[in-house]
Amino acid sequence: MRRQGWVVGVVLSGALSVVWLSAGAASKSDGDVGTESAIYGPMTVRAVPKAAKPAGPPVREEKCFECHDEIKELKTGGKHGKVNCASCHDGAAEHLADSNRKPLTRVDLETCGGCHPDQYASFATLNLKKAARTEKSLLTERAPNPFWDQLMMGHGFTKEHANPRSHAFMLVDHLAVDRAYGGRFQPVNGWGYVSMPGPVVAWDVLVDKYPDSKEQKAFLPESAAAANPTCLQCKTQDQILQWKYLGDKDARAKWDRTSNVVLFVKELNNSMNCFMCHDPHAAKPRIVRDALIQALTRPEKDTLWHKDPKATKIEVKEFRGGYRKVALLEKYDAKLQCGQCHVEYNCNPGYDPKTGEYSIKAADPRTNHFPFKNVLEINDHYNALGFRDFKHGQTGGLLWKAQHPEAETFWGSTHDKVGASCNSCHMPKVRNESGKVYTSHWQTSPRNYLRQTCLTSGCHPKLTEAQAAYEIDSVRNYTKGKMRKAEFWLSQLIDKIQEGKKAGLPPEVIREAQEQHQKAHVLWEWWTAENSDGFHNPALARQSLTLSVEESKKGIKIIDDALAKKTASK
Repeated sequence: MRRQGWVVGVVLSGALSVVWLSAGAASKSDGDVGTESAIYGPMTVRAVPKAAKPAGPPVREEKCFECHDEIKELKTGGKHGKVNCASCHDGAAEHLADSNRKPLTRVDLETCGGCHPDQYASFATLNLKKAARTEKSLLTERAPNPFWDQLMMGHGFTKEHANPRSHAFMLVDHLAVDRAYGGRFQPVNGWGYVSMPGPVVAWDVLVDKYPDSKEQKAFLPESAAAANPTCLQCKTQDQILQWKYLGDKDARAKWDRTSNVVLFVKELNNSMNCFMCHDPHAAKPRIVRDALIQALTRPEKDTLWHKDPKATKIEVKEFRGGYRKVALLEKYDAKLQCGQCHVEYNCNPGYDPKTGEYSIKAADPRTNHFPFKNVLEINDHYNALGFRDFKHGQTGGLLWKAQHPEAETFWGSTHDKVGASCNSCHMPKVRNESGKVYTSHWQTSPRNYLRQTCLTSGCHPKLTEAQAAYEIDSVRNYTKGKMRKAEFWLSQLIDKIQEGKKAGLPPEVIREAQEQHQKAHVLWEWWTAENSDGFHNPALARQSLTLSVEESKKGIKIIDDALAKKTASK
């Protein structure tokens, strides 16, 4: 079947025969590699992308380097040293003839996919076993109702809190989610877009239902308009050359943290550009997420990375007088590269906890900030920063909202200590049909890669696939049980604070109980946003969630003691 220029192959029936290299035929490095037909076959949809747009005529790079000496330093002698500038920059020849005619940098994934087809095709895989827009608040999911809506009352995530799909769909899913743009962006042809193989080009499948309005607001009932330009930095870097470091205002930058997000998103199309992790000039691993670079270069040296004696070294490169910064890594390090987005960060305006006012606006640098610390340190970090995300709809207390802190959760875990990393479980080596080994870019659950991840010779070779899945489910179910207990006690604390307010308890007592609510909330809510149900660090999950219960009970006791004292004084 054909759809929008894609050639699509669908396999829906039983398991395919699995072809593995024999021990005698494989080297130590690829002895656990399986063929891609076995990896991507059952219940997946893969697409062969349309050909990349042809490059313009080659240009004399020496002329380019006369002005772009920092690019010469990166490019010379590297794997991309012979890739002409015109391959990735349209209008390069015209720009050399007239510097006022700016070239266009290609940010689409097809350009890289033209030379790296296996990585591209794997990235574009659609997993038919994982439905789109699955609410985490379903009874069977990570943050079920009724507790979720009560515990998060007042936050946009109560409008839609959906499980993530693969990276290839994250921009279009973000634009369509009910909490982000008030429902204004809707699919052109109904729900059919969710079954398209990726990468889905956003404005090929979505339309603005309210094109005459530039206002970011809720258009549909039970929707929210919570998105902003900073939160989009993890979905796409289409705007990388038009966004100054940290999103600060600059005459050279078209967009900044305060820009109208409705206009901003109209220029975005591609999910997770390849150059977010791969430097296109040096062909080396890198990070581009500005707030992470800032965290790693903070003078306090207070992040998990700073405290890790085995931390991968970085080299920060500045461009155009600090207008942009990137950090090249001495080696591939998924904890940093995936940690550009799979991390807790602040990307929105919020409340000053000292005044209780919604006074921290997008112009404030705190609205683009990475703590890069674990769950036990987050509350103190945000207290020192002076920031809260939202006001609870029942207690009136100020609370924090987590993002997706997988990197910090994994840091220091058992798997981390033995040398595993995100790619070990989510991006294994596989072999294409011609026998070439490559890194899969289908960043999916290791359950879909068990033989290439958990069961490899260096990990758990004695386990069967069924046993590995059993262990994964056991950890996750145990953690979910602790989450449910933490939610119960948080709900009890919320009810108790309301009881105290109705009874007319002194404001200082209510504030003390609200601070306990914040402590308990942080230790619980981290795990609703962290997408492994505790599997990335089971010990930390248990410690955090049981501490949440204890902090809730302390808050309840504060109110109960004050109520008893009030009664006794009558």
